[in-house]
Amino acid sequence: MGKLDGKIAIVTGAGRGIGRAIAEAYLQEGASVTITAAHEQAELDYLTQQGWSERLLALLVDVTDPQACEQVVAQTIQRFGQVDILVNNAGRGMKYVSSSFMTEPSRFWEVDPAIWRMVIETNVNGPFYMTRPVVAHLVDQQRTGSIINISMNYETMKRRGFSPYGPSKAALESASAIWAQDLADSRIRVNILLPGGATNTGMIPSGTPESVRSGLIQPEIMKAPAVFLAS
Repeated sequence: MGKLDGKIAIVTGAGRGIGRAIAEAYLQEGASVTITAAHEQAELDYLTQQGWSERLLALLVDVTDPQACEQVVAQTIQRFGQVDILVNNAGRGMKYVSSSFMTEPSRFWEVDPAIWRMVIETNVNGPFYMTRPVVAHLVDQQRTGSIINISMNYETMKRRGFSPYGPSKAALESASAIWAQDLADSRIRVNILLPGGATNTGMIPSGTPESVRSGLIQPEIMKAPAVFLAS
């Protein structure tokens, strides 16, 4: 405990799943954390009720709104004085395309353009909208920082029926590699973190067969590596 004492983190999509697990790990290690979710205040309230209210700021924010993302950073700095860590976890997945995507691949030309746009906006543009003001703050303050982008394995990016989720994560990995090079002369790290397989999160439809769900990775697997990359 205490590996992140004095650090300030922002974790997007922290209402449940991987984001909640990472935010909880950061709080347990002594960090102060801003958590965001797009719609469900009740999901954010779970962490606020665990006794960390003095080190926790919970905000309802859709990361597809660049001005809202800037406000998240501004409010975090106003509350805690700085930002050291950003975890871009907020994402939208294949369940918006089809509730049976785990067992029945969909075809890309059948995807509603509005759904395609929503997934790309969240998974590609959202991390950019969040990272831009965080990096500007870190560079201005000449601070050490850590940007962690949550992705998935390479084979799943190419899996049949996984448009537009697969392409969105491929774009995020490309962006991450470029951002790391852009920041090579700074003290700001950019890393990609993935659980290693399909994970039991809100991206899995509620009607998924138990035979499939029982083989899923649990979100808590991300706690230790997320702390390591932020430390």
